[in-house]
Amino acid sequence: MKQVKGYIQRKSMLYKTRVEYGDYTMNHVLGCAHGCLYPCYAYLMKKRFGQIHSYEEWLQPYLVSNTLELSDKEIPRLKSNIRSVQLCFTTDPFMYEYDEIRDMSLAAIRKLNDAGIVCSVLTKGILPHVLASYSKDNTYGITLVSLDENYRRRVEPGAAPYKDRIEALRYLHEQGCKSWVSIEPYPTPNLIQQDLHEILKAISFVDKIIFGRTNYNKTVTAYSKHDDFYNEQAFKVIQFCKENGIAYHIKNKTMTKSLKQIIEENHEK
Repeated sequence: MKQVKGYIQRKSMLYKTRVEYGDYTMNHVLGCAHGCLYPCYAYLMKKRFGQIHSYEEWLQPYLVSNTLELSDKEIPRLKSNIRSVQLCFTTDPFMYEYDEIRDMSLAAIRKLNDAGIVCSVLTKGILPHVLASYSKDNTYGITLVSLDENYRRRVEPGAAPYKDRIEALRYLHEQGCKSWVSIEPYPTPNLIQQDLHEILKAISFVDKIIFGRTNYNKTVTAYSKHDDFYNEQAFKVIQFCKENGIAYHIKNKTMTKSLKQIIEENHEK
């Protein structure tokens, strides 16, 4: 198992997020050892505001040591305003092979659940089986943009293998937990040749799928048909979800045409 670089303290923990499908969030780690090499919004923002100075520094996570103490203070004050708490938007609550981060995340989720607050989790690590004993109102998700391990090693070098992520999520789903997958940032064909339908089949057991394009990447915009590509892929997600009774959300700006236009174009083909 890997060790965190060190410990920091913060003055607050729970805050309202502006992310389109979020409510409140908490980020109890600074940095992320997954080292994603497609443009990472969290890394870009932390670097922009001077909290992180380099990619190498970002790869060495610091744990917020007073996470639980802050939670004890803030939960009673905020819980009447909170619909849900997302773990996490600028780090990963189950960072692969970091037991100390995993344990802090589990303790934080337990505190929130004990106060009647629902949690939504998203990870590129392994969801612990013990989450099956937590509130069944929680939702547990993984990020999955491919099934190709060569691609994973190239763009998410420190993250968990795709197969292991899926198996952990499937276990929680089979235990009656709510499950979801974020297919974002989905790569264009100049980055990897793959069939989105194969990914969708591998996660056909989940309750919800979120799909989004790759942003902030010159390699993607250099692909001349990127807008048409994302319109087509989003349409595939919508069709698959409707056929399989899965809820879905297409991220803002992923589609450049209305769904009606895309359906009409596909009927003409």
